[in-house]
Amino acid sequence: MSNPFAHLVEPLDPAQPGKKFFNLNKLEDSRYGSLPFSIRVLLEAAIRNCDQFLVKKNDVENILNWKVMQHKNIEVPFKPARVILQDFTGVPAVVDFAAMRDAVKKLGGNPEKINPICPADLVIDHSIQVDFNRRFSMGCDDLYFGKPNSGDSTKDRLTRLRETRQEAVSGINTLIAVDDMPFGLLSSITLVTFQALKFICLVVLFDRADSLKKNQDLEFERNKERFEFLKWGSQAFRNMRIIPPGSGIIHQVNLEYLARVVFDQDGYYYPDSLVGTDSHTTMIDGLGVLGWGVGGIEAEAVMLGQPISMVLPQVIGYRLVGNPHPLVTSTDIVLTITKHLRQVGVVGKFVEFFGPGVAQLSIADRATIANMCPEYGATAAFFPVDEVSIKYLVQTGRDKEKVKHIKQYLQAVGMFRDFSDSSQDPDFAQVVELDLKTVVPCCSGPKRPQDKVAVSDMKKDFESCLGAKQGFKGFQVAPDHHNDHKTFIYNNSKFTLAHGSVVIAAITSCTNTSNPSVMLGAGLLAKKAVDAGLSVKPYIKTSLSPGSGVVTYYLRESGVMPYLSQLGFDVVGYGCMTCIGNSGPLPEAVVEAIVQGDLVAVGVLSGNRNFEGRVHPNTRANYLASPPLVIAYAIAGTIRIDFEKEPLGVNAKGQQVFLKDIWPTRDEIQAVERQYVIPGMFKEVYQKIETVNESWNALAAPSDKLYCWNPKSTYIKSPPFFEDLTLDLQPPKSIVDAYVLLNLGDSVTTDHISPAGNIARNSPAARYLTNRGLTPREFNSYGSRRGNDAIMARGTFANIRLLNKFLNKQAPQTIHLPSGEILDVFDAAERYQQAGLPLIVLAGKEYGSGSSRDWAAKGPFLLGIRAVLAESYERIHRSNLVGMGVIPLEYLPGENADTLGLTGRERYTISIPETLKPRMKVQIKLDTGKTFQAVMRFDTDVELTYFHNGGILNYMIRKMTK
Repeated sequence: MSNPFAHLVEPLDPAQPGKKFFNLNKLEDSRYGSLPFSIRVLLEAAIRNCDQFLVKKNDVENILNWKVMQHKNIEVPFKPARVILQDFTGVPAVVDFAAMRDAVKKLGGNPEKINPICPADLVIDHSIQVDFNRRFSMGCDDLYFGKPNSGDSTKDRLTRLRETRQEAVSGINTLIAVDDMPFGLLSSITLVTFQALKFICLVVLFDRADSLKKNQDLEFERNKERFEFLKWGSQAFRNMRIIPPGSGIIHQVNLEYLARVVFDQDGYYYPDSLVGTDSHTTMIDGLGVLGWGVGGIEAEAVMLGQPISMVLPQVIGYRLVGNPHPLVTSTDIVLTITKHLRQVGVVGKFVEFFGPGVAQLSIADRATIANMCPEYGATAAFFPVDEVSIKYLVQTGRDKEKVKHIKQYLQAVGMFRDFSDSSQDPDFAQVVELDLKTVVPCCSGPKRPQDKVAVSDMKKDFESCLGAKQGFKGFQVAPDHHNDHKTFIYNNSKFTLAHGSVVIAAITSCTNTSNPSVMLGAGLLAKKAVDAGLSVKPYIKTSLSPGSGVVTYYLRESGVMPYLSQLGFDVVGYGCMTCIGNSGPLPEAVVEAIVQGDLVAVGVLSGNRNFEGRVHPNTRANYLASPPLVIAYAIAGTIRIDFEKEPLGVNAKGQQVFLKDIWPTRDEIQAVERQYVIPGMFKEVYQKIETVNESWNALAAPSDKLYCWNPKSTYIKSPPFFEDLTLDLQPPKSIVDAYVLLNLGDSVTTDHISPAGNIARNSPAARYLTNRGLTPREFNSYGSRRGNDAIMARGTFANIRLLNKFLNKQAPQTIHLPSGEILDVFDAAERYQQAGLPLIVLAGKEYGSGSSRDWAAKGPFLLGIRAVLAESYERIHRSNLVGMGVIPLEYLPGENADTLGLTGRERYTISIPETLKPRMKVQIKLDTGKTFQAVMRFDTDVELTYFHNGGILNYMIRKMTK
């Protein structure tokens, strides 16, 4: 049908009549000028895609009337310009597409109708792990290079070693270019038994730079089958581009390269917008591109041309004023905002930043703030495009002619912002304010990103957490055990661990590695630390995993990389790594000390999430911190330090060195950034991003349009979702006499429901893999196995930190109520299914918070869970449950399991009427005779349509088959 708003179309430039746009100013509606800029993006998309079928004229009116309609729970459609995926969520999406093609063919349709219509980019960044890092090397002071001479440099000693035992150390001829260069930059691993001058010395020379290659080689060894499958998908499906492994982190690559800001396609200019299968897709909001995370199954529908059905959001105006203190980083600002907005309450809302303080923030700063949007609960965290955005596009090597048209279009359509001009301030549902000068250096933890702690309070706060009751801020360690410690031997030296000892220190995550100011700040701090004679204990697992090759480029060119390396922060890979739990193994001696001493060991990372059990199974406390602070805590070796009163360490001369002595000033950092972060770097890195990985280029992939499933594969398996699918709809059925599989508390995350990390050797998934001939070394991670439903079902609720009220302890287990046996969750669910018994889950507040993870809905579905009854839900997870046909039920306000006296041992009958309405109340009856009501959280008519079809994918198959 014709677009009723076609009269708004006009050329952007009269000299180019073929390049048009929808000029929203021609609406001549005063309401447009007062709309938040983020809502203007929704409006433009509705007008441009208005076909009176998927998008109706009334939808446009509802968005235009946002000031009134935002409070009325009105549903509107949104068709984003593109979709991004990472490989952990991308593999199951491609698996679903392949299975949907099979299903469509089985039902008599054309399987090639299952094909992305909306452009999609898939960035492989979640597979690489920190298997190798500097921990296998020994510091120069630990080595004995021949008879020492007074004043010998490292170069002198290595040279003498080379000359004395040339045949044994043939790989080190070109090792040293600079006196006292850290020996860890050597070019190969060499094991030498050196006998001379009446002594024997064992010398281990380990190339820390080789960690990168070794991790990448192991990544390909583990994931070759997955990568071949993804390469098949890129060839079998149109409009799908793959960014190979080793290129960077999805959101940083999106920011620096993929983002268009304004699309120029099919003769039209329009705003860039997107959804992504990762909750931190919101990072791109910092560049003025509206985007947010959705479930994998919802993203698949968008790729097939469906609009997102969303409730028209309220928009919170977040006014920034003032200038940050010179010692404050963007990390400190975002952790402060995260805590503030959690207190305000912005779940399900847009946050839009404005005010004169915005102009003080670089695009990298804004992107850091937008990245952690899921941590403060909002749907989007939008910074409209301004002059700073335009300069960033130039700095990152975008085509200058395209940049000119971007600015011209946004100005013409009323979407270009001047933050110093308050007359441009739109209407907001609510306005909150932060004075940037009140922000202080801080971290967040020990178990949640919203639990901000000022650096000056870290020691006191951690010691308070030690004795506090088990919870988000407590470990319940008895007072007489607070000073427990455990000695151990590592590299033939004795060390001691105690509560609060740092064992992982990782500069990781696009949240911070996309920001040159904090990365260069870390490099400058490392240089000053080395110059001051400080070092990091060898057992601490240190790593640097940049979000793009540009980071390595400017760290190297600015001269700080050798100092980062000397402290152990070598580049170990380009990917999410420690931030998503791919932290790799700790030294066995360290693990034994932690376990035997029952110690609360610590991970410090520059990531965005620190939920319990996510970073590493042996780090019960994990703190988010800026990259410079990650290094500082690594040097200190403990979180129990007051930097203002206690030294970081003592150098060889016996001098105390404090953090203030080595912290770089903002002027120092900005001077280096201006000199070394230049457009040429971005152009050089990104012009070859799709072809630079030779291992990827060498992969062979089948060319068939239908995937040929390998029944022996433990990575890729055709899922059972569509096995019994027919073209006819079945009426909804009530849930009768359901058992409770799990009785859970507040803030159960998607990591608890469907962990992404290592597969425990005693788990159901491990038993499945062992029965198929795999060894523990070959298990890989749950995240990498998301293409195999048999493993993912067994991994559901397999997090070792899961706290089930039935057991009152942390374990991936539950009680099989009919027998009273304690079983692994999967084994219990399997027994219920074999007996034909339906299941539900009881939960508290914020159920499903954390990462966007469709398997956190698919897994429960495969376990036979028909409904979840919770106090509240994280937005994406609720949507994923709907997408899989699992009913999200919500207690009435003021009610929960405790107030209703629910133990979870009852049997539940949930009456589902034939005629359903959004957010309707349903009756729940227990076998005890008690009854109560709950809200069925299908929020829109479209979601009800999905439920009637048994889920969104079933709906799409039926639609594509007709």
